[in-house]
Amino acid sequence: MTILIVVLGLTFGAVNDGQAAYATNFDRKNLRQQDFSGQDLTDNDYTRADLTEADLSHTNLQGVRLFTTHLDRANLEGANLRGATLDGATLIKANLKDAVLEGAYVISANFRDANVEGADFTDVLFDPRVNNMLCEVASGTNPVTGRDTRETLYCP
Repeated sequence: MTILIVVLGLTFGAVNDGQAAYATNFDRKNLRQQDFSGQDLTDNDYTRADLTEADLSHTNLQGVRLFTTHLDRANLEGANLRGATLDGATLIKANLKDAVLEGAYVISANFRDANVEGADFTDVLFDPRVNNMLCEVASGTNPVTGRDTRETLYCP
């Protein structure tokens, strides 16, 4: 009976190690002020991580989990956030200039005082109050998609 438990433990351990090769989990990690600029971070998990003042400019964050992540004052200029999960994230004073958030999940995200010049929010559903707040400061055209920021937010 003891041998069977050890064999099962080794088998499941190997499966978990294999999964780690495809995406990295940074759940609850302190990554403040780290430089990730220009990197491909596709499918990584930054749930509840602290990325305050991190440099994520021109990164590929497609499909990344940023659920309840702190991104205050982070530089996300030109980042690809297509399909990323930002539910509950704080992006206070974050730089989202020219970022592409097409299809991202952002319910309950806090974008207070964020720079959204040239950002593309196509197919992003917002709380109406957040959408109105972003429309007050939205401007520019995204250089990658060619879409006007105000149009992607359906601003009046």
